[in-house]
Amino acid sequence: MIRRWFWGLIGCWLACGAAAAQESTFAAVSRQVNQKMVKIFGAGGYRGITAYCTGVLISPEGDILTVYSPTLDSVDLRVHLYDGTRHSAVLVAAEPQLDVALIRIKDREPFKLQPLPHVDLGQLPPPPQVGDWILAFSNSFEIATGDEPVSVQRGVIAAITPFAGRRGIHRAAYQGTAYILDAVTNNPGAQGGLITNRRGEPLALIGKELKNTLTETWVNYAMPLPALASFAAKAMKGEYKPIVREEDKPLPNPGRHGLILVPDVVDRTPPFVESVETGSPAAQAGFQPDDLILFLRAKRPDAVEEEEEQVVTSVKTFREAMNALPPGTAVRCVVRRGSQLLTLEFKLEPAR
Repeated sequence: MIRRWFWGLIGCWLACGAAAAQESTFAAVSRQVNQKMVKIFGAGGYRGITAYCTGVLISPEGDILTVYSPTLDSVDLRVHLYDGTRHSAVLVAAEPQLDVALIRIKDREPFKLQPLPHVDLGQLPPPPQVGDWILAFSNSFEIATGDEPVSVQRGVIAAITPFAGRRGIHRAAYQGTAYILDAVTNNPGAQGGLITNRRGEPLALIGKELKNTLTETWVNYAMPLPALASFAAKAMKGEYKPIVREEDKPLPNPGRHGLILVPDVVDRTPPFVESVETGSPAAQAGFQPDDLILFLRAKRPDAVEEEEEQVVTSVKTFREAMNALPPGTAVRCVVRRGSQLLTLEFKLEPAR
């Protein structure tokens, strides 16, 4: 009886020791990875668009890989490192098809003497498999603003698949293979966070929030780092040229309207007017900055009896519609200005 009690006690001690060792290991991994994470603060304020996100250091001098978002479209783009130090940053390159961007800390001199901990995209581990455990590091919900560590979640890779995500009925910006995760990782501010294996080795970049409004389902996904490594390497050297999809190219000889909308850096960016060109058809029609375009009605010069009507759901929708209209087309826009709905009319001019 005493012998069984003794060996039972030894077994309990060993089990507790193993659990403590595992906990210590995960804590050490979290501390190590956190030093390579960056909290990014910039532009925002539109509905559904946060003014903060996450990034990953990929060079000892302060190059940062993150997701392409309106947060980066700021004259006061700032990054906070793991130790709480704050630095001004600049957008170096962006790739809408991969949905990623490279930003860089402006003052790189301090890091020549004290290099930053970073992820080496040239030394990535073997690709994971479905069922592998992962850790997700990100500044979800702006949990960290100074030297606080970013949040850590544990999950499993549920699927590895060509990505066909949708936001509403629209195509997601990222086109490529994705890791589908069983953890709720894609929260506000989490985009640009890092997925690692249990040893803290980097695997993927956390994507944006993505919801299908037809099925009311959310997708938690990440973009494998090997697919982004070429972009990052060329962007750091100043050699990257963005990929242009055929459907994004303007049609020949579109008419000129003079409206400049907010930067189209996320899927379904709301079609707000940023500025209006002086003397343009839009200026003469009375458009103002901050107008939100809701509907378009157009009469083609060659078919004035027909009027095409279109709901404008995003900056991209507006550009696609206008690029298809030749000079001389009469256009009516319904816009929201404050609490008012206004109808503004203009005729497209030949492009300058």
